Amino acid sequence: MPRCFWCNDDPLYQAYHDEEWGVPSRDPQHLFEMLLLEGAQAGLSWITVLKKRERYRDVLFGFDAKRLAAMSDAYIETLMQDPSIIRNRLKLQAARKNAQAWLRLDDPVALLWSFVGGQPKINHFEGRGDVPAVTPEAEAMSKALKKAGFTFVGPTICYAFMQATGMVMDHTRDCDRYAQLQQEARP
Repeated sequence: MPRCFWCNDDPLYQAYHDEEWGVPSRDPQHLFEMLLLEGAQAGLSWITVLKKRERYRDVLFGFDAKRLAAMSDAYIETLMQDPSIIRNRLKLQAARKNAQAWLRLDDPVALLWSFVGGQPKINHFEGRGDVPAVTPEAEAMSKALKKAGFTFVGPTICYAFMQATGMVMDHTRDCDRYAQLQQEARP
């Protein structure tokens, strides 16, 4: 099956590409999880985070924002000893801070989707050189999230989040998922 240029032959990566990446999500729990995981990725490859995702779900309370918002410094120190996750104190503290910011939002789903007008934006990229790392929508999302108190939400992270959660559909034309998602998006 032809896939996007970034997807390697790892079965976990292929399943993520084929079943999740680019599929529109309006589930607040999933959106919050992906926002935190995209922040955890900063400076790393996505496959690194993807391989640690299940452990993150275990140690970050299933990405329950209320529990994460109350996470203690002592618990963060415990997490710093866990080699099954990315042991970066700033990223772990960001999970707590972002949970607190998430809980302050009236409607986080509506806010996040507002940057694409509430509907998935379908792009028609040919291949590797066409897909941007940042867009004006991602820059606007980053600015709004930072203003709301989030961290690890720069424009590149925001665009990766938008791609992952189907706010933008960036499967390239040479990818089988491109045609499938085009069909699903038709009214």
